[in-house]
Amino acid sequence: MSIVIIGGNDRMIYQYKDLCKEYHCRAKVFTQMQGAMKKKIGVPDLIVLFTGTVSHKMVNCATFEAKRLKLPLARSHTSSLAALRNILEEYCSQCKNCDGCALKPATQTVQKV
Repeated sequence: MSIVIIGGNDRMIYQYKDLCKEYHCRAKVFTQMQGAMKKKIGVPDLIVLFTGTVSHKMVNCATFEAKRLKLPLARSHTSSLAALRNILEEYCSQCKNCDGCALKPATQTVQKV
């Protein structure tokens, strides 16, 4: 699963990516507006928008791309790891693609002796 995170704190980029790895997700993080951001977003499975630390231009760009590509958009006012964890848990609980997912219950194999 791939995730695009828009907003957040510059110093927490690697922490956001590490948390996404725990959920078996690839993450792109944009904390600042970059040229041609529409092209860089790509087609992720989820867009996370930290509204407290992002410009209106980035919000408009992310919202437009989510509507255009019919992607789920999760918004959070805070840009903490706990907020991202809650979003990932909520989205992963609704996800139908559980292959290799961190939240998938482990199946136990019983060996006959």
